[in-house]
Amino acid sequence: MKGRVFIIGLGLIGGSLALCIKKTHKDAVVIGFDINEEQSKLGRMLGVIDEIAVSIEEGAEHADLILIATPVKVTEQIFKVLENVPLKNQVIISDAGSTKKEIVQLADAFKKRGITFIGGHPMAGSHKSGVTAAKSILFENAFYIFTPEDHIANDRLQELQDWLSGTKARFITLSPQEHDYLTGVISHFPHIIAASLVHQAEKTSAKQKLVPSLAAGGFRDVTRIASSNPEMWKDILLHNKEVMLHLLDDWQKEMQKVSNMLSEENEHEIYHYFHRAKQFRDELPQKEKGAIPSFYDLFVDIPDYPGVISEITGYLAKEEISITNIRILETRVDINGILVISFQTEEDRARAEICIHNYTNFETSVGI
Repeated sequence: MKGRVFIIGLGLIGGSLALCIKKTHKDAVVIGFDINEEQSKLGRMLGVIDEIAVSIEEGAEHADLILIATPVKVTEQIFKVLENVPLKNQVIISDAGSTKKEIVQLADAFKKRGITFIGGHPMAGSHKSGVTAAKSILFENAFYIFTPEDHIANDRLQELQDWLSGTKARFITLSPQEHDYLTGVISHFPHIIAASLVHQAEKTSAKQKLVPSLAAGGFRDVTRIASSNPEMWKDILLHNKEVMLHLLDDWQKEMQKVSNMLSEENEHEIYHYFHRAKQFRDELPQKEKGAIPSFYDLFVDIPDYPGVISEITGYLAKEEISITNIRILETRVDINGILVISFQTEEDRARAEICIHNYTNFETSVGI
């Protein structure tokens, strides 16, 4: 496909979308804009984009496709700017935000001008951020949700999907309301729970000084998503307020149910409570990408001697295997510690496990 593609927001998502479009549509010109000029310059230098727009107005005026890859609150502001730009009649505008109902409502001004807006949400991410983390494989096999309103013609949705075919994502069409409820259940609400668990541990740590040390292992992994960007999650929750309040009400009822089982010492119900949870969790797809980025962790039992960590990372570097995070769960004199190495993909983790087995006799295991 030929044309000018304008991407607003050159972070991980915007940069990765740019790479996907450039890979598939060789004749397209990809223009980028970011409020952080350094991100724009990096994007141009790395070949993520072809040109830099000095303003949103300049980049949007002659664009055939406009993709807004910014936090939802920033997207609102960009809408106001675009309302006053003389856009091409056949331009398609889409976003990449985590909430859709309110964004689609705010896009009503485009509908009045006869301009196509289709809400979008690529459900993929990474532990890294910024345009330097952009990858053309980021969205492969991930769900990419579109929320077109009823007046949007099918050929317009198909055109947008054609532009984004290089993502190799699994396209799904939902109503904005369905999208916000589903992402609320499996993404937004878990972030609230993770944050609340951390708050509870923090309060307890005021009296129980061992809490931070004991929380360094499994608790830290369970609550890992609580380390997400607080500004972004503030905006997401406020945009999806109605769904969040409904889910919080359901959660309180669920916790009351657990409280009653404990008060009554109902062993049968307590057992089946955990059994049913285990069954459902174990049946969840393991190979598919969901709303929350997966953590591909490899646990390595390492002896305590100087240079052991650099030794392992050296082997991985030799095989050109990238890591996203590394930490030690436990290390004491004469006792094996546990080194946790995180990777961006399951394939990288599998290669790393083979690599470590080839170079060392260290035991490894994979989280489930």
